[in-house]
Amino acid sequence: MNVWKLVSAGVLEHMETENPAREEKKVRVRVTKVLVNGTDNAIFNGDLKVKYPLIPGRYAVGMVAEDGVPHLPKGTRLLLHSVIDAPDTGTKPKDFSEDEFLLCGRTTDGYMRDLISIPSDQFTVLPDSLHDENALLMHHVALAKAAADKLGAVKGQHIAVIGANLLGILLCQLLIYQQAAPILIDAQPERLEFARSCGIYYTIASDADILKKVAGITGGRLVSGAAYITTALRNDVNTAFSLCAQNANVVLCGFGDGIQLSATVPFRKQLAFYCVSHRSDNLEAAINLAVRGAVDVSAFRFRSVKAEDTAGLLEVYRSTPEKKLGEINLVSLY
Repeated sequence: MNVWKLVSAGVLEHMETENPAREEKKVRVRVTKVLVNGTDNAIFNGDLKVKYPLIPGRYAVGMVAEDGVPHLPKGTRLLLHSVIDAPDTGTKPKDFSEDEFLLCGRTTDGYMRDLISIPSDQFTVLPDSLHDENALLMHHVALAKAAADKLGAVKGQHIAVIGANLLGILLCQLLIYQQAAPILIDAQPERLEFARSCGIYYTIASDADILKKVAGITGGRLVSGAAYITTALRNDVNTAFSLCAQNANVVLCGFGDGIQLSATVPFRKQLAFYCVSHRSDNLEAAINLAVRGAVDVSAFRFRSVKAEDTAGLLEVYRSTPEKKLGEINLVSLY
């Protein structure tokens, strides 16, 4: 089978290896599409440290590769989980500095390969009504749902969302679906302009007048909760705290690399804040939300390249990471 491995920073090699052996209680899956994003670029560049060699590719869809699997006919479409439980150490003493889970394509091998054998708890069956392109975003929808649940927003409440990237837009769409009123804030006006094309009607540029702008929307009140999207660069996490009313919930959503925050305002306002990161639970709920139309990614442009062009695609990310706003890049393996 074909495998693509990062052997060092900036070096992605194609290799041919034997097909994975058939294993009891595992399903052989043919990987069909892999999503490529900014994290993959950071790993490719060496900006995020990983252990080489590493098979990249965190988000992927595939299909059952052979007959004989109970309740899963050959060709059944699958969403492959991007986060999996770390192996049980058994009687070995636990190193509590390690995570309880592994990130595909970052802390364990990802999906840039033709075939893989995985247990049934590492994939979710996809409905026919959900196209592959949309399915590749279901981990983001699941993360947005987890953030929305922690916010606990009710009908009519204003919620600040700091960061107008894909995740921030999806969170706003889910809050609108719940009949809350999200206010999307970002330091980059072009991101906000694109967000408006996705149906987000309250958008504010992050500047010195942000409190006055928020008050103009809320009728002079602070917001009932806030979410900070860690992957939307150039935004200040402390903005989420300053915009909140007393006893509000604040969610830090994504990963915590490089975040610096001040606890003064959260203590003064007695804020409760939560850290929500990628997991592979919530995926069935995310798929149901997508099928019901709670999120809409029609404004995004999906661009597909062949596997042999993956390194070139990552090089483009390196030189112009924000050149094509709203473009989602996929690698087609089949």
